Amino acid sequence: MRRVFLLAIFFTLLFPFVLAAQEKFETDIIKTSVGDLEITFIGHGTLMFNFGGKVIHVDPWTRLADYSKMPKADLILLTHEHRDHLDQKAIEILHTEKTALVLTKACSSQIKDGIIMNNGDVKIVKGLEIEAVPAYNLVHMRSEGVPFHPKGIGNGYVITFGNKRVYVAGDTENIPEMKKLKNIDIAFLPMNLPYTMTPEMVADASKAFKPKILYPYHYGETDTSKVFELLKDVKQIDVRIRKMK
Repeated sequence: MRRVFLLAIFFTLLFPFVLAAQEKFETDIIKTSVGDLEITFIGHGTLMFNFGGKVIHVDPWTRLADYSKMPKADLILLTHEHRDHLDQKAIEILHTEKTALVLTKACSSQIKDGIIMNNGDVKIVKGLEIEAVPAYNLVHMRSEGVPFHPKGIGNGYVITFGNKRVYVAGDTENIPEMKKLKNIDIAFLPMNLPYTMTPEMVADASKAFKPKILYPYHYGETDTSKVFELLKDVKQIDVRIRKMK
């Protein structure tokens, strides 16, 4: 009985440390021509970049992180208006009077005072070049003739950090505009079925524009090992899997 009691005390004391460990996110450091780019993999379609003293949040979502404990945003990028990508509470927590917010026209109906970028736009925001790339479905449909993500509504973004071009695709499939991208150093491609791409679609797109590093993200329950298998012979693409369900 005493042993059970001691075990109960042990696990009670251990539990807060387990929770604290769960709140830590994986990070990678990428060398650029003007300093390190730190990538924080928060989960789902949510990322955080630290670069040159600036903090960039992509599609912040309070379901994934306690944003009251996260760095305030110099820049927030929103890919589209779905609630797992546009979370007003997260934006309110991260936003300061100096924060720049880049969003789509559809997002602007919910969030005011942002910088609207349409597909194809290129802007310099907070000293970073940002290109808005189309993000939409060709195959996966909500109902007959109604794609989960219609053309012309959502954005992916190519952000230039020094000499590195980072593509965050948003919710999309392997569309022609993606395949035409050039000189992409790092790509985040979604694989959350049935809303975005299959592993085969990710491999198809990757073979076309050949990012140096590929991070499948927003992948839900999709088997990420399939991407490794499909791209095993494409030596110039470094496939990296991080916790991004």
